[in-house]
Amino acid sequence: MLAPSRAPAPVQQPVQRPLPRRLQIDPPPPRTPQRVRRIVAIAALICLVPALVSWGRYMTKPSSSSVFIRSVEWLRQDGARGLVNTIESWYYSLTAPAKGGPGLRALPGQAGATGGAAFGAYHVVHYYKPPDIKPVIHPALPGEGVWHPTFAGGGSRPPVMISSFRPSPDYPQLVAGVAWIDHTRTSTVLYPGLSEPAVSLPSRGPAEVPSALRHKLVATFNSGFQLADARGGFAYQGHTYAPMQSGIATAVRYTSGKVDIIAWNHGSDVPANVSWARQNLPLIVNHGQPNPNLSDGPEWGATLGNAILVWRSAVGVDKHGNLLYAAANDQTVKSLAEVMIRAGAVRAMELDINSEWTSFISYRLPGAGHPANLLDSMQPSSDRYLTPDSRDFFAVYVK
Repeated sequence: MLAPSRAPAPVQQPVQRPLPRRLQIDPPPPRTPQRVRRIVAIAALICLVPALVSWGRYMTKPSSSSVFIRSVEWLRQDGARGLVNTIESWYYSLTAPAKGGPGLRALPGQAGATGGAAFGAYHVVHYYKPPDIKPVIHPALPGEGVWHPTFAGGGSRPPVMISSFRPSPDYPQLVAGVAWIDHTRTSTVLYPGLSEPAVSLPSRGPAEVPSALRHKLVATFNSGFQLADARGGFAYQGHTYAPMQSGIATAVRYTSGKVDIIAWNHGSDVPANVSWARQNLPLIVNHGQPNPNLSDGPEWGATLGNAILVWRSAVGVDKHGNLLYAAANDQTVKSLAEVMIRAGAVRAMELDINSEWTSFISYRLPGAGHPANLLDSMQPSSDRYLTPDSRDFFAVYVK
């Protein structure tokens, strides 16, 4: 009898054990992305080199401004003007003050005023002054719109007087500062700064109030935009260094000594009877009325336009030919024009804007003694213009 058949025994397969980690060979990572990143980084560095060189050269120029401000100015001049202007507009739009709120109970003090009893021997009792500024908000605060002399040695006819008032019912905490300069008692001079205006001058001079003239100094104040933004010309010591533009607002001094604010109509070069001329955008006030185009932003340059609320300043003349200066925070071009008209201006031009540049300083004593800002809230030091400054400026001397 045959034995039953059996199924064949299963074949044992060899067990595959993983190789030890040290024996495993990983595939090499792709090198293309690494190379691309390296090439991009090198290319970026190469592109940055000219910019860094340009920035370095700009920063080594004489300047009274901070590194941050000079860097922003470098960006403007190195092709990023539009970007800087856009960022500034966004910033000021986001930080604009809200309308309304509680009103002031008293005006902030003006340190430059000498007409109060606190100044003892310098108290001036009888003097000529322009009409007080009519208040915008009622009831008026004590002293609102009243003129006060600034120079202790001015006698019965002060060469410079200052005042302040609230210019807008919508913003009852805002205060505008105004200065009045008697043209019969003063001489106003324009000085170039260390870097502005950006023209080639035979000599830029001291870029500050000369020491030899400080015994007669009664006031200093800021000039206009950088020429690249001012859309105008510049003439100094009878020579034209940037072509004058027709129809542009111009602060001008004639060889007779008269200083005026006009819309320029004398051609691209100044005539022989002009000592200096500084242009800055169109007039904001003419014939005692606001420019009808104040709502047209491009008409007033591309720095911040006309409607952004920011520190602004202006200079003008009254119907007697006396100079008027005004400055305030959170102003549009239109509201600035209204401030100038209320102060008595028949013609006016906007000057520089932003808190870094808006500056009017009076001097209580001869020798530039006791300097004081027109408003305590002004950012620049009251010692500005007694040391070299980057921007051109005006100095007022008593005759």
